[in-house]
Amino acid sequence: MKFSMIKRVRAAATGLALVCGFSLGMPQAALAADLDYGKPGGPVELVIGYQPYYTQSWSGVVMRGKKFYEKYLPAGSKVEFSIGLQGAVLVNAMLAGKQHIGYMGDMPAIVATTKQDVTDIRIVATLGIGFDQCNVLLARNDAPAFKTGAEGVKWLEGKRIGIPLGSCADRFAKEAFRKSSVTPAAIMNQNIEVITSGFRAGKLDAAAIWEPTASRLVEEGLAKRIASGATVQEKDGGFLAMRADLIRQRPDVAKAWLNAELDAQLFLADPKNAREIAAMAAQQATGFTEKMLWQSLYGQYPESVGGVKVRMQMPFTLTPEVVQQIDAAAAFLHSIKSINVEKLRSDALMNNMAAEVLKERGLRSPIGEVASLPDSAYGK
Repeated sequence: MKFSMIKRVRAAATGLALVCGFSLGMPQAALAADLDYGKPGGPVELVIGYQPYYTQSWSGVVMRGKKFYEKYLPAGSKVEFSIGLQGAVLVNAMLAGKQHIGYMGDMPAIVATTKQDVTDIRIVATLGIGFDQCNVLLARNDAPAFKTGAEGVKWLEGKRIGIPLGSCADRFAKEAFRKSSVTPAAIMNQNIEVITSGFRAGKLDAAAIWEPTASRLVEEGLAKRIASGATVQEKDGGFLAMRADLIRQRPDVAKAWLNAELDAQLFLADPKNAREIAAMAAQQATGFTEKMLWQSLYGQYPESVGGVKVRMQMPFTLTPEVVQQIDAAAAFLHSIKSINVEKLRSDALMNNMAAEVLKERGLRSPIGEVASLPDSAYGK
């Protein structure tokens, strides 16, 4: 199949200037072309966008490494994986028809579903939810030793904090400030590279950031962890998004991928696979040691800095709790004018396929969880 072949062309979408903050001042555009995925039952060519640089979407790392999809896709199918440094890159590629399935955090996934005037994209499954995959607060190394994460948040009063605005970390940090009645001196819109250099140069008091970068900064001795989403009861999430034309033309492929995704999440949840998964992530992400990557998903932190017993839970389906979390994130994005709707359209979330896969496999949500492990477990 050649994706340059289209069933219909109405107009090419322009102005897809997605940035980390998702300030999408995108003009109205005609619906982009449907792609041609071939006939049901026949081979398909897929490009999968994923983020080894966001730990909560690591079922994509497992899928690339273990190739579970080969068991379910039609014979002769071809799959290419494309790495995105951040979710906005994946959204851009999906809107442009260069990628067809995307592994991403809640903010980019939500943004993607609101661009139906360009391309119709749906959220079809949950990759994972937790308290400290995106929601991590770091402070400079000479910050005081706090007895609790709440004390750490309070310390941010009058401080300079770097946050990628419009991200899941942004929503978490602002909720933490609101719940704790904290007003930083400055909230600076900084990406992870600028945050890293800011800590290294001593120009930054704190940052809100996601895994595995949070673990890398701690492991490199550039910052220390002071709190997480568990401190203020704010969760984060990762989601699987698909182009609607793929779902419509090839329901067999969409369902096949969800079956493979289920296998990947079950593999991810088994602690016996922790070292193998960290090794796969190290092969797919640059700038991280295997230990940093292991720490980002399996590492155990004390409760005083927002540590939790369960680093990530896998609902797989879009449960009522997950939908509530999506609704809250969408409301936040609307409040900062990143999307033009306060609540997503009813068909933006498609739970039926994931629910059907679970039923056919005799499983129920949640399908598993990633428990935190002591440092001594890394050597086993």
